[in-house]
Amino acid sequence: MTILTLVRHGETDWNRARRIQGSTDIPLNDTGRAQARAAGLELAAALDPLTPTVVVSSDLSRANETARIIAGILDLPEPRTYPALRERGYGDAEGLTDVEVFERWGPWHTADVPNAEPWADVTARALRGIQEAVADARSLVEPASPHVIAVAHGALIR
Repeated sequence: MTILTLVRHGETDWNRARRIQGSTDIPLNDTGRAQARAAGLELAAALDPLTPTVVVSSDLSRANETARIIAGILDLPEPRTYPALRERGYGDAEGLTDVEVFERWGPWHTADVPNAEPWADVTARALRGIQEAVADARSLVEPASPHVIAVAHGALIR
């Protein structure tokens, strides 16, 4: 049985400023790097050392750097990246603060943001990306079943 652990990337300056990142490639800040190290240490303490572990990530830098930090703590190879694990594209909302989004399109959970990626597409893409990552991880460690740590994004994980 493959165990899948989903991890959200660490903080960025846009997270701190409450800006919508979406598919905009914003790097981790120092707090985010510390969060990634803390996640790596928690995972190191919790993982079964007899189960092979594979770390994968979105191809956006904030997720990939988080995954690289975790993989380093776990003494694992560099994570393979999967574009399908990217955050939802938020269209015209990217770069705006949560307050600006509310002022333009109303409450976040009902906002109809122009050019945003439809939720059904995000769901299909995320499931496809996870299936691909798990299949690749299984092929790396056959005949064992791996623990897959996938570092991605908040909306994609939801």
